[in-house]
Amino acid sequence: MPGTDEPIQVLDRQTCLALLRGVPIGRVAWADDDGRVTVLPVNFVMDGDTVVFRTAEGAKLAAVARERPMIFEADDVEPALKVGWSVLAEGPATIITDADEQRWLETLGLAPWVTDARPYFVRIAARHVTGRRLPLHPGGVHVEHMGEAEGQP
Repeated sequence: MPGTDEPIQVLDRQTCLALLRGVPIGRVAWADDDGRVTVLPVNFVMDGDTVVFRTAEGAKLAAVARERPMIFEADDVEPALKVGWSVLAEGPATIITDADEQRWLETLGLAPWVTDARPYFVRIAARHVTGRRLPLHPGGVHVEHMGEAEGQP
């Protein structure tokens, strides 16, 4: 399948933040003292220029408490068209303890997707944001019909 001559687009900060507002799932990552990197999925909301997610006791919360630099990544792809984007947001993470702020975040749709309690709210200040977009590859979409004999409609 032929590719495109268009280069991968480097996205500006505002475009990156707008793209993040359009997806519900991303991944948060951090490195421990031994260099081991952990990457875990989270549902999240954007509050201004910050990424906010909820969590329970565990590795994510411990990383925040130890003031680990956090990296957040989200993306969206359309495999059939070979188009998509990816955004990274890096910055310090803090635990949100103010009850009014927590209620505000819930109005933005920040609720756990799982049934176990996720009582802690974490904010990542997106100090450094980068993103890339793969250009649309027109044509080349191929549809397979499973179970049909070759040459038969």
